[in-house]
Amino acid sequence: MRRVLGFRDVVLFLVAAVVSTRWIAAAAAAGPSALALWVIAFLALFVPLGLTVLELSSRHPDEGGIYVWVREAFGSFAGFMTAWMYWASNLVYFPGLLYFVAANALFVGGPQWLGLSDSAPYFISVTLGGIAIAFALHLVGLNVGKWLHNAGAVGTWMPVAMLIAVGAVAWVRGGPAIALDPAAWRPHAGLKELTLWSSLAFAFAGLEVAPLLAGEIVAPRRTLPRALLAAGALITATYVLGTLAILVAMPGREASGLQGILQAIQVGGARVGLPAALAPAAAALITVGGLGQVAAWLAGGARLPFVAGIDRLLPPAFARTHPRWGTPWVALLVQALGAALFALLGQAGTSVRGAYDALVSMTVIAYFVPYLLMFAALIRIQGEPAGPQVIRVPGGRPAAILVGALGMISTAVSIAVAVMPPPGSEAPAIAALKVVGSSLLLAGGGALLYGWGSRRRVGRA
Repeated sequence: MRRVLGFRDVVLFLVAAVVSTRWIAAAAAAGPSALALWVIAFLALFVPLGLTVLELSSRHPDEGGIYVWVREAFGSFAGFMTAWMYWASNLVYFPGLLYFVAANALFVGGPQWLGLSDSAPYFISVTLGGIAIAFALHLVGLNVGKWLHNAGAVGTWMPVAMLIAVGAVAWVRGGPAIALDPAAWRPHAGLKELTLWSSLAFAFAGLEVAPLLAGEIVAPRRTLPRALLAAGALITATYVLGTLAILVAMPGREASGLQGILQAIQVGGARVGLPAALAPAAAALITVGGLGQVAAWLAGGARLPFVAGIDRLLPPAFARTHPRWGTPWVALLVQALGAALFALLGQAGTSVRGAYDALVSMTVIAYFVPYLLMFAALIRIQGEPAGPQVIRVPGGRPAAILVGALGMISTAVSIAVAVMPPPGSEAPAIAALKVVGSSLLLAGGGALLYGWGSRRRVGRA
């Protein structure tokens, strides 16, 4: 694999992979208390995640990232299941993200296009098209695909910058759209707030995706720590300032989880006399940002079955690279086809909104199971010697154990909450069954694949 990602590329890759403007809108819909929930999610998950990724990536700066970390700590079965669930989470993540992209792209065409907001064929078409674009670029290679990541990071920053500018002008000219008194900032301990906190914790997840490409990063031991710190600051500022700007521009409860940022730019801009063309321009940028995010996760996720194929836990075809471009084309193709299948299955028997909620819940469960093992791996390896190149958690072994435990608790709570349908969901029993059943099928399929791969490996030994 060629080392083509420098410091700037890794920072932009992380921003494109982690930041999603849909979480800003979802947070604003809860009102000012969401700002406190952002802080809690930052302390409970993002900080432990950053410290864990820093230490583990400096111990094992190898292609495959989280798969290698867990494998070294707990053995091949735990490593394989980590890689499988992490990879499988992408299959349901891509459709959910592309539904968000499709919803915001409608603002480009104005009122004429907004009539497609409840059109399942439209959302399915955009989802399949987005997956195809990301696959085609990464089939050629990261030296080409990285430009979509970089454009995606800019496409994420620019709409948030527009939103913050609209909020600042609205504050100066007419004050915030809702009261921002201190009492309103205090979060409550209800199911709605717990569900939102789980989503905000998930919004901070993803710092570990860059180490999946460690074999393609220039000087990973030097580049990754600096990029993680820089991207972490940008990610946190984007989420908090973006949420505050929506609350200033319009009443947060009126913001849609799919289109809230554009609504805030449109409504807030109208309040202060800004050009109406601002919202369509932001919609076009959000579309690019979403495509960049899909491309980033497609690139990172495909490296897991690729490395598992090298370890002979998956069929040898997964370890094949393209004869011309040197990319793991089989792993990329299988992931793209699987994501397309989940897009079709997620839409079956439900509305666009119901499909979106189910896809988000399935993603949280499948994605956070590997987090439990990753945080446990941080605790497990504290008894092993650390060379001078290892970046330890500040405070040494006791602090690292505390960080790992906090990360595991936050992750476990998020998984439990993801099983529960959001308040007001249609057919909650069916929604919960779909989420739990799909997650169990994914885990069971991974265990069967590992057993089959182990027997093949033993037979060839």
